[in-house]
Amino acid sequence: MITTPLTPAHFTRSVMAVPPLARAADRSLAEEANGRIVRHLERGGVSLLLYGGNANFYHLPLPEYDAALSMLARLAGPETLVVPSAGPTYALLLEQARAIRRQAFPTVMVLPQQGITTSEGVANGIREFVAAAGVPVIVYVKNDGYIEPADIAALDKEGLVSAVKYAVVRKDTSDDPYLRTLTSLVDPRKVISGIGEQPAIVHVRDFGLGGFTSGCVCVAPKLSQAMLAAVTRQDWVEAERIRAIFRPLEDLRNAINPIRVLHQAVESAGIAETGPLLPLLTTVGAEHVPAIAAAAQALLAADAG
Repeated sequence: MITTPLTPAHFTRSVMAVPPLARAADRSLAEEANGRIVRHLERGGVSLLLYGGNANFYHLPLPEYDAALSMLARLAGPETLVVPSAGPTYALLLEQARAIRRQAFPTVMVLPQQGITTSEGVANGIREFVAAAGVPVIVYVKNDGYIEPADIAALDKEGLVSAVKYAVVRKDTSDDPYLRTLTSLVDPRKVISGIGEQPAIVHVRDFGLGGFTSGCVCVAPKLSQAMLAAVTRQDWVEAERIRAIFRPLEDLRNAINPIRVLHQAVESAGIAETGPLLPLLTTVGAEHVPAIAAAAQALLAADAG
């Protein structure tokens, strides 16, 4: 895998995929299945892999953390940059920093902790994590009130931030005072749209973000890469055409649960058996599987062209 620093140039070359983490029936890490997901993405031109919410790193047991990192490092191809996640709690950040320091990942995403936080406290926790882990972080902004733009900018000026994943859902994506302030304080090329293909066009076109993350890219990597190429060359008509192809599966993710639906979709598309989800999550109910399978298989067929 790539061990050199993550830069904005990476975001113009590859969608940042956010894959699920496949498990065997006994809930152990399924290396072969995870390898199939990685190879499917790499064959589609994807070279950025972020293991975060879709991989359920929030609930990853601490004794398994080192093994998971080692597995991901083994599975990645020589041109692939892998970003694991740490946290979300302060205690986990400090414990996981030790494992990160033993590895060669160029950056780590800090998972957002909901509640019992202040913006300054989050910033200070990130400072301590970077000092302990020895690598800069991707700051993940998922909800208002978690960390203010000025605190992110301060971390960035200190050289502690490799990127910002921005994933706050708005009723109107174009009306976002927080994002407008953030991109006035931090190089917008270091900020990536973090909610898949649906808001990515507005985020890149209207706010100048450097690229986007995607879960559904795990089913259709070629299509997602084609959309990235379209927005990079400002071909908004083509980008909108491709975005619409992803919408049926994204609508199911939004209606049911983004993590659980993607976990099932990758399996239903025949890419890899993803197995059970760790508590505190569960796999989708059987009543949802036919609709997810239909959407995932249609998206895979569109990717094949």
